[in-house]
Order: sequence, then structure tokens, then C-alpha cells
Amino acid sequence: MLAFIQNHPLVFGVVLILLDLVTWRVIPPEQRTWKVACRTMLFLLFSTLIIDAGLNPLQPPPFTDTTLNLMATALEIVWWLFCARTLTVVLGLLMPRIGHAGRLLQDLLGAVIFLVAVVAAAAYVMQLPVKGLLATSGVMAIVIGLALQSTLSDVFSGIVLNTTKPYQLDDWISIDGTEGKVVEIDWRATHLLTNKGSTVVIPNSVAAKTKVHNFSRPYELTNVSISLRVSTQVRPRRVLDALEKTVQGISALLADPKPKVAIKESDLESMEYEASGFIRTGQNKTDVRNLMYDLAHRHLEAAGIVFSSEAAPQPWSRPRLLLEDVKIFRALSSEEKDALSLVMAPLAFAAGQEVLGLGEVSNSLLVIGTGVISAAVPDGPNMIEAGRMGPGEILGEEGIESDTPSQARFTALTSCVLYRIERDAIRTCLDARVEVRAAITRLRTFREQASRNLLLQKPQAIKKGGFLNWLQKKH
Repeated sequence: MLAFIQNHPLVFGVVLILLDLVTWRVIPPEQRTWKVACRTMLFLLFSTLIIDAGLNPLQPPPFTDTTLNLMATALEIVWWLFCARTLTVVLGLLMPRIGHAGRLLQDLLGAVIFLVAVVAAAAYVMQLPVKGLLATSGVMAIVIGLALQSTLSDVFSGIVLNTTKPYQLDDWISIDGTEGKVVEIDWRATHLLTNKGSTVVIPNSVAAKTKVHNFSRPYELTNVSISLRVSTQVRPRRVLDALEKTVQGISALLADPKPKVAIKESDLESMEYEASGFIRTGQNKTDVRNLMYDLAHRHLEAAGIVFSSEAAPQPWSRPRLLLEDVKIFRALSSEEKDALSLVMAPLAFAAGQEVLGLGEVSNSLLVIGTGVISAAVPDGPNMIEAGRMGPGEILGEEGIESDTPSQARFTALTSCVLYRIERDAIRTCLDARVEVRAAITRLRTFREQASRNLLLQKPQAIKKGGFLNWLQKKH
């Protein structure tokens, strides 16, 4: 075997090249270190073999036989390409392709290494005039560059975006009015996953030139905002107060950064208002935005504000109008609601005032007319907020239905107006309408289950042990 190799070194060089290709395919990708080690070892064997055969990659083959000379020339060219490929895989092992920056840098280095290898093979092995070749390559590069101008613009824009990092994978952004989550950034484009579940591919040149909104910066926070138009006949302070109650009524909005309400623009007929805040990244942005719109409508309606200057005034009183939004009274006829609204008495509460205490048996049903109410349930010696309530929601149903004490403490977060329906009046309604009694029962069951789930899902306290426990005992 050794004698065959010594007598036919060039043939064995071809065998080593084929063996390298087979080995690279056979070894699984998970064993990357072994793949790089095998390729490096085969390259060293190949280099030793062609040098022993009298070949020098820095010079053309010395053979006079045409066939042998062509084969040797091909092997020397292959040596340069083999060397370039070995260097790239070694660099890939030393510089893992982590993130878009790692992939981009590795690809650029690989392209430069192969370009140097091709030029060196042409200069040393084929004895071509490198200056003329480079000049010709420059002309071809200009022609190709003009043909691929748009693609090259995307590529270089991708390099700029990768360097400046206006957004990264998993960020929620808006590019040129298109909003979505960044799922991929490649050489040519940025891929966004929209709210509708579709993927939008935006060229990097567009992203580099237009305005980019990154809703994930600062990190772990996502901005949520809504815009509403109200007639200019309505005093702005009334609208701003209603929208401030809206953002206070959503517990998902973070207190820091503080939610904001502002006037965006105005014309002769209407004014545009914006309410915005931040939620934790990962929460459902669409659900929070929908809730903001719903609460804004309810608080504006509670303040007697209509969305259009052409809307006809509502002939109903505020208590009667409020009954249309209370879910448990949907089964009542219009005449029954008219009669019930006549016995609804308004109660005013200041911000921070307790509306219904924990363990208190309510002797009336309370309907929220305006403002925001916070409901807190006991968690051992402490109280934990279970939710926030707005216009059209009720409290005190436990005492009305079965004289049960309140399982939560209700406190006014803002100035509020609630309407009280006395026990006798509401019990007459419950006796006459089984649908209303069933609706109250379902509401009680839902609230009790929600409170239990909240307490079960609360984070467990971390128990100190070891050195920390020893320090605690010492002090």
C-alpha cells in the first residue's frame, strides 16, 4: 500500500479529496469538533502528499508530460481551495454563529478567504497576470454591481442595521407602518410576524431609510396606545378625565412608566385624543388594547360624552342608560328597567375611600356609574388586588342574594359615583325574573373561581437556607 502511494501520489491525492467530502457528510452536525478535526487532518495529509510528489503550490507543476501536468495543476488549485475551506471551518469553530452579527462576520471572512485563494491560485499556479485579472474583475464587478444594485443596497443596509442594532430578534417593531414581531433578519430583508398571523418581508434598504418604532425598548416593556376622536363641542378636560380613568382601570398597564393621556391634533369638527401605557413583553397586546377601547367608551359614556357632533341626545336618564350596560339586567324589559332606574340613588366616593369592606354584608346592590373601583382579596395577613372595575359593573351581590359577607374589599381608585339599589327592590326583581337570579349566581361563581386562581398562581416566597439563613439568625 505504501509503495502504491509513493508510486502514484497524485492518484492518492484525489482519493484524499473524495475521502474528505465523504467524511464531512457522514459525521453528524452535532459532532462539529470531530468534523473540523478530520478535515484539518486530511488537509495536512494532502499537503504532505503533494509536497513529497514534488509539487509546490507557490509554483507551477514541473512535469513535462501534458496529462500529468494538467492533473498536477488541478491538484495545486484544489490545494488552495482546500486550504481556504479548512480555514473557514476552523474559524467557524472558534467563532460560533451566534446571532445575526456572528453569521454575518463569519460569512464575510469566508468570502474574503476564498477570494484570496482564487487570486493566489491564478497567480502562483496558472501564472496569470494578476493585475490584468484584477482589472478585468473590477470591470465585471461594476457591471454586476449595477445589475444587482437593489440587492446590494439591501445587503449593505443589513450590515448597517446589524451594526447599529435598532431592533433584534423577538422585538415588536413597526417599519414603514407595518407592525409585527421580528422573527428573522437575513442578508436581504427583515421578516415580521404580524397580529394577523401573516409574515411580512421588508427589504433592509427600506428599514434603513424609514422610521422604525421599536415597542420592545426599553427591554421587557411593550407600548400600547389607542386614539379616539371627539367633537370639539366637548370640553377637552372632560375627555381627558374620562381617558385618565380608562388607563387607571386597566391593571395590566404598568405604573412606571406612567400611562399618558394627551391631545394629538384638532380640526374644526373634532379633536383626536391618545391614551397610552406600557405592559410587560409577552402579554397579549391586542387584548389590552381592546379593553382600553371598551373602557374608554364606557367612561366617556358615563361622562355624557358622545363620539360624534351629529349624534342625537339620549332621552334616558343616567341611571336608565346605565342599566343598558349591566349584564345581569339584560333579561329585563324596557318597562322593568324604567321602573328600576327610578329607585337608583347616587352615592359619591372620593379617591382612596372604601366602598365595601371585607366581610361586610351589603344591604344594597351597587352599580358603578363613573370612576374606577379596585377589588382586593385576602392573602394571609395581606391584601392582593384581584381586578379593577368600571362603569356598568356591580358589587355587593353576595349580600343581596344570600346575606353572605363580601369576600373582597372594594376601594375607589378615582372619584366615583355609584348607584344604590335597595335590597327590597332588587329582591323583588330576583323573584320576578329567574334569569336575573341565574346571572347573579354565575357572576358570583366566576368571581370566586377567579380569586382562587389568583391565589394559586401567586409566586411562592423563596426560602432562605444555608449561609443566608445563618446570617439571618445572627442578626
